[in-house]
Amino acid sequence: MILAIVGPTAVGKTRLSIALAKIYNGEIINCDSMQIYRGLDIGTAKATLKEQDGVKHHLLSIKNIDEDYSVYDYQKDARACVKEIKSRGHVPIFVGGTGLYLKAALYDYDFTLEEETSDYSALSNDELYAKIQSYETGIVVDSHNRRRLERLLFKLEQGWTPKDTDFHLLYPDTIFLGLTTDRNVLYEKINQRFDEMLIPLIDEVKPLILSGVSSKALQTGIGYKEFYDFFSNKKTLQEVVEEIKKNSRNYAKRQYTWFLNQMNISWFSVDYENFSNTIQEIVTYLDSFSNKL
Repeated sequence: MILAIVGPTAVGKTRLSIALAKIYNGEIINCDSMQIYRGLDIGTAKATLKEQDGVKHHLLSIKNIDEDYSVYDYQKDARACVKEIKSRGHVPIFVGGTGLYLKAALYDYDFTLEEETSDYSALSNDELYAKIQSYETGIVVDSHNRRRLERLLFKLEQGWTPKDTDFHLLYPDTIFLGLTTDRNVLYEKINQRFDEMLIPLIDEVKPLILSGVSSKALQTGIGYKEFYDFFSNKKTLQEVVEEIKKNSRNYAKRQYTWFLNQMNISWFSVDYENFSNTIQEIVTYLDSFSNKL
């Protein structure tokens, strides 16, 4: 059995993953593109050693922030982790909100795209990205990868739409678990979590930006990229805070769209008053797959 825990940011995926790992003798494979990097801990809500509670984690803090790491790199590393974990008789548990990473790891996603494209030289990367988003497919794409943007937009303009059936699931024993909640509740959780992390996040990001670090991770990660304008005195802290919260909410919307369109997921509403109820509901559901345990 392989478990994949998905859902929007701040919904409770990490907490669930630790609980299920203890119940099913699991090991966790990080599926968050920002948690790959060392030193980006607060803004990514990376599980602390205390929160990990002795559960083995993979692909967490494996790269320096100035190192490149692609979805193709993740695909190779994640599949190697699955093989290693299963060799020990343990259960691989993917956890995170980066949909493209998860799909690359679990499906026959080969990254081979058509060479033919239209001429998009008159468009900026942001304009290409905006056109792609206008199709509302839920596709997660790196806005700095121009080659990928051009090829993807060309496919969309030719009438291609991504579906579950576009790719074959490599591991038929995979069970996809989604956590969800009312949108207003989720947005409240997002805002609350950010308010709690603000001061330590400033302490984390300040020395990086002031020392001149301008890596892709910092320039694209929500909760990090927005601080460049603050430390260059272009925006106030309040403006930056509101921008981060807005970007986080929009990211949550995109995550929902992605997962709803890309994978066969069983969704569970989170009981925040008694999270153990959510855990038990999912355990009961998983126990119905006894032939896969």
